[in-house]
Amino acid sequence: MDSITIERNPSPAKLDAMGVEYWPVWEKEVSSFEWTYDANEKCYILEGEVIVTPKGGEPVEIKAYDLVNFSKGLSCTWEIKSPVKKHYLIDT
Repeated sequence: MDSITIERNPSPAKLDAMGVEYWPVWEKEVSSFEWTYDANEKCYILEGEVIVTPKGGEPVEIKAYDLVNFSKGLSCTWEIKSPVKKHYLIDT
């Protein structure tokens, strides 16, 4: 199923165990764009605020200190409200 799951304020121990600090970093200015995930992606939001609206679904608010999973096949619109900086990991 195409989905977005969010864990708000995960513990530092969990982030350390996942190795989040070693994941690549992605940054984007205030903007809006469509995106389709061709693989599962995990990300940890360091800064910013985004509204992600799945195609045919309800908007989801994502902000700093959220650990987010985007499922493969998800088509959505990203509306970046304040500049975003995130660590991310693509499942291959």
